[in-house]
Amino acid sequence: MPVEVGQAAPDFTLYDADKKQRKLSEFKGKNVVLAFFPGAYTGVCTKEACTLRDSAAQFNGMNAQVVGVTVDSPFAQKAWADANKLNFPLLSDFNKQVVQQYGASFKGLAGLEGYVSATRAIFVIDKGGTVRMKWIAPNPGIEPDYAAIQSVLASLK
Repeated sequence: MPVEVGQAAPDFTLYDADKKQRKLSEFKGKNVVLAFFPGAYTGVCTKEACTLRDSAAQFNGMNAQVVGVTVDSPFAQKAWADANKLNFPLLSDFNKQVVQQYGASFKGLAGLEGYVSATRAIFVIDKGGTVRMKWIAPNPGIEPDYAAIQSVLASLK
Protein backbone atom coordinates (compact mmCIF):
# COMPACT_ATOMS: atom_id res chain seq x y z
CA MET A 1 0.00 0.00 0.00
CA PRO A 2 1.56 3.34 -1.05
CA VAL A 3 2.52 5.97 1.49
CA GLU A 4 0.07 8.86 1.90
CA VAL A 5 0.23 12.36 3.38
CA GLY A 6 -0.33 12.26 7.14
CA GLN A 7 1.15 8.79 7.55
CA ALA A 8 4.45 7.93 9.17
CA ALA A 9 7.14 7.58 6.53
CA PRO A 10 8.27 3.95 6.49
CA ASP A 11 11.87 3.57 7.57
CA PHE A 12 14.29 1.77 5.30
CA THR A 13 17.97 0.92 5.01
CA LEU A 14 19.78 1.32 1.69
CA TYR A 15 23.38 1.61 0.56
CA ASP A 16 24.61 5.08 -0.33
CA ALA A 17 26.99 6.01 -3.15
CA ASP A 18 29.92 5.22 -0.82
CA LYS A 19 28.50 1.72 -0.13
CA LYS A 20 27.57 2.58 3.47
CA GLN A 21 24.20 1.57 4.84
CA ARG A 22 21.96 4.54 5.58
CA LYS A 23 18.55 4.65 7.24
CA LEU A 24 15.83 7.19 6.67
CA SER A 25 15.45 7.38 10.46
CA GLU A 26 18.97 8.80 10.83
CA PHE A 27 17.57 12.08 9.48
CA LYS A 28 14.87 12.40 12.18
CA GLY A 29 15.05 15.83 13.71
CA LYS A 30 15.34 17.33 10.22
CA ASN A 31 12.74 17.75 7.55
CA VAL A 32 13.53 15.45 4.63
CA VAL A 33 12.97 15.95 0.92
CA LEU A 34 12.93 12.34 -0.26
CA ALA A 35 13.48 12.55 -4.03
CA PHE A 36 13.05 9.49 -6.22
CA PHE A 37 14.88 9.69 -9.56
CA PRO A 38 14.28 7.35 -12.52
CA GLY A 39 17.97 7.08 -13.36
CA ALA A 40 21.42 8.54 -12.99
CA TYR A 41 22.83 10.31 -16.04
CA THR A 42 19.45 10.96 -17.60
CA GLY A 43 18.68 14.51 -18.69
CA VAL A 44 15.69 15.40 -16.53
CA CYS A 45 17.11 13.57 -13.48
CA THR A 46 20.38 15.45 -13.76
CA LYS A 47 18.55 18.77 -14.10
CA GLU A 48 16.40 18.00 -11.04
CA ALA A 49 19.36 16.78 -8.97
CA CYS A 50 21.33 19.92 -9.81
CA THR A 51 18.33 22.13 -8.97
CA LEU A 52 18.06 20.40 -5.57
CA ARG A 53 21.85 20.77 -5.13
CA ASP A 54 21.64 24.48 -5.90
CA SER A 55 18.81 24.89 -3.36
CA ALA A 56 20.91 23.56 -0.47
CA ALA A 57 21.17 26.95 1.26
CA GLN A 58 17.39 27.41 1.25
CA PHE A 59 16.85 23.84 2.46
CA ASN A 60 19.44 24.23 5.23
CA GLY A 61 17.62 27.38 6.36
CA MET A 62 14.45 25.30 6.69
CA ASN A 63 16.16 22.50 8.65
CA ALA A 64 15.76 20.22 5.61
CA GLN A 65 17.92 17.48 4.10
CA VAL A 66 17.55 16.18 0.55
CA VAL A 67 17.90 12.41 0.20
CA GLY A 68 17.87 10.93 -3.30
CA VAL A 69 16.83 7.39 -4.24
CA THR A 70 17.37 5.56 -7.53
CA VAL A 71 17.47 1.87 -8.46
CA ASP A 72 20.96 2.42 -9.90
CA SER A 73 23.98 0.75 -8.31
CA PRO A 74 26.01 2.67 -5.75
CA PHE A 75 28.85 2.72 -8.31
CA ALA A 76 26.76 4.55 -10.92
CA GLN A 77 25.40 6.87 -8.23
CA LYS A 78 28.92 7.72 -7.03
CA ALA A 79 30.03 8.65 -10.54
CA TRP A 80 26.84 10.68 -11.13
CA ALA A 81 27.17 12.48 -7.77
CA ASP A 82 30.84 13.28 -8.41
CA ALA A 83 30.23 14.45 -11.99
CA ASN A 84 27.49 16.83 -10.82
CA LYS A 85 28.93 17.76 -7.42
CA LEU A 86 25.76 16.60 -5.68
CA ASN A 87 25.72 17.62 -2.02
CA PHE A 88 23.13 15.18 -0.71
CA PRO A 89 23.12 11.44 -0.15
CA LEU A 90 22.05 9.17 -2.99
CA LEU A 91 20.66 5.83 -1.88
CA SER A 92 20.59 2.71 -4.04
CA ASP A 93 17.34 0.78 -4.07
CA PHE A 94 18.74 -1.91 -6.36
CA ASN A 95 16.26 -4.44 -4.93
CA LYS A 96 13.41 -2.02 -5.76
CA GLN A 97 11.76 -2.54 -2.37
CA VAL A 98 11.58 1.10 -1.29
CA VAL A 99 10.22 2.37 -4.62
CA GLN A 100 7.43 -0.18 -4.29
CA GLN A 101 6.88 0.61 -0.59
CA TYR A 102 6.43 4.30 -1.40
CA GLY A 103 4.37 3.70 -4.55
CA ALA A 104 7.14 5.24 -6.64
CA SER A 105 8.02 2.45 -9.06
CA PHE A 106 7.84 2.84 -12.83
CA LYS A 107 7.65 0.01 -15.33
CA GLY A 108 9.07 0.26 -18.82
CA LEU A 109 11.22 3.40 -18.53
CA ALA A 110 12.33 4.54 -22.01
CA GLY A 111 10.35 1.71 -23.56
CA LEU A 112 12.44 -1.01 -21.91
CA GLU A 113 9.89 -3.76 -21.37
CA GLY A 114 10.36 -5.50 -18.03
CA TYR A 115 12.63 -2.78 -16.59
CA VAL A 116 11.46 -1.34 -13.28
CA SER A 117 12.92 1.95 -12.07
CA ALA A 118 11.83 4.66 -9.70
CA THR A 119 9.43 7.20 -11.08
CA ARG A 120 10.07 10.87 -10.42
CA ALA A 121 8.55 11.53 -7.01
CA ILE A 122 8.97 13.81 -4.01
CA PHE A 123 7.95 13.13 -0.43
CA VAL A 124 8.45 15.86 2.15
CA ILE A 125 8.77 14.28 5.59
CA ASP A 126 8.68 16.43 8.71
CA LYS A 127 11.26 16.17 11.49
CA GLY A 128 8.99 13.78 13.39
CA GLY A 129 8.79 11.37 10.45
CA THR A 130 5.32 12.20 9.07
CA VAL A 131 4.74 12.62 5.33
CA ARG A 132 3.60 16.20 4.67
CA MET A 133 3.78 16.24 0.87
CA LYS A 134 3.52 13.55 -1.78
CA TRP A 135 4.05 14.27 -5.45
CA ILE A 136 4.40 11.59 -8.10
CA ALA A 137 5.04 12.75 -11.65
CA PRO A 138 2.35 11.88 -14.17
CA ASN A 139 5.28 10.83 -16.37
CA PRO A 140 9.00 10.70 -15.55
CA GLY A 141 9.83 13.61 -17.87
CA ILE A 142 8.12 16.17 -15.61
CA GLU A 143 10.07 17.95 -12.88
CA PRO A 144 8.55 18.70 -9.49
CA ASP A 145 7.23 22.10 -8.49
CA TYR A 146 10.25 23.33 -6.53
CA ALA A 147 8.32 26.31 -5.11
CA ALA A 148 5.69 23.90 -3.70
CA ILE A 149 8.43 21.88 -1.98
CA GLN A 150 9.84 25.04 -0.40
CA SER A 151 6.35 26.20 0.60
CA VAL A 152 5.67 22.94 2.44
CA LEU A 153 9.07 23.11 4.13
CA ALA A 154 8.46 26.75 5.15
CA SER A 155 5.20 25.68 6.80
CA LEU A 156 7.06 23.15 8.95
CA LYS A 157 9.27 25.62 10.82
